[in-house]
Amino acid sequence: MFRGSMVALVTPMADDGAIDEAALEALIEFHIKNGTDAIVAVGTTGESATLDEEEHCFVIRRTVQLAKGRVPVIAGTGSNSTREAIELTRCAKEAGADACLLVTPYYNKPTQEGLYLHHKAVAEAVPIPQILYNVPGRTAVDMKTETIQRLSKVPNIIGVKDATGDISRVRGILDGCGSDFGLYSGDDATAMELMLAGGHGVISVTANVAPKAMHDMCMAALAGERDKAAAINERLMALHRDLFVEANPIPVKWALHAMGMIGTGIRLPLTVLSSQFQPVVRDALQKANVL
Repeated sequence: MFRGSMVALVTPMADDGAIDEAALEALIEFHIKNGTDAIVAVGTTGESATLDEEEHCFVIRRTVQLAKGRVPVIAGTGSNSTREAIELTRCAKEAGADACLLVTPYYNKPTQEGLYLHHKAVAEAVPIPQILYNVPGRTAVDMKTETIQRLSKVPNIIGVKDATGDISRVRGILDGCGSDFGLYSGDDATAMELMLAGGHGVISVTANVAPKAMHDMCMAALAGERDKAAAINERLMALHRDLFVEANPIPVKWALHAMGMIGTGIRLPLTVLSSQFQPVVRDALQKANVL
């Protein structure tokens, strides 16, 4: 089971949108040095929606190569096409990823039975550990707890990233899916509470810019040390909030640029953070003592 602070890594790009390999290597070294517990490559924060299949596979493969086994790599391989999700998941397995993260099919709004059959099909087609990803705020479909419980019985579906921010779901998932099924927050603002309630970690946007603090907070929360976790988390709350002043990953990519770690490259239809929000994000970075 994966545990702790897992960064939803940005995909660094040059001004023309080309993937910046040198910056990718620097980011991975930054995370390993600062205690990040796993790297999630090419998820939502990694601009999976605007990378073509060849680029998608390349970033996964390169991330695995650069990590060199020092930290687990989880590959984002979800799609609203079951066939495409299978192909991307196969690519991740061939690249040597430790697991895959599969978002619920977006836009086409499947039924709960459709969600079950989609994820079951991918899991049965590719023998690699797979984590479900429920983020209804972006996909327009909400995977219900009962569906997660059904899917937890599929042998290589090992966990779920829940980005609803609804802590009341924790008990149903933990009780209905078994002790070896991972529950990970996809919402930085409520991640501490999810772990204190029995969850196992967070797949984090904030960890892009504050990896050590996120790791330390997670370790405290997983140990049940509420006061210690809360003290760290308080310094991060402005980041948890303000890295979403525009659609993710717009603010976090600008934040990393402000920290001197990547360029300003981002792909349309996403744009560089609006000038009116740049002081807001800069202030959040300063409050977290990372700028």
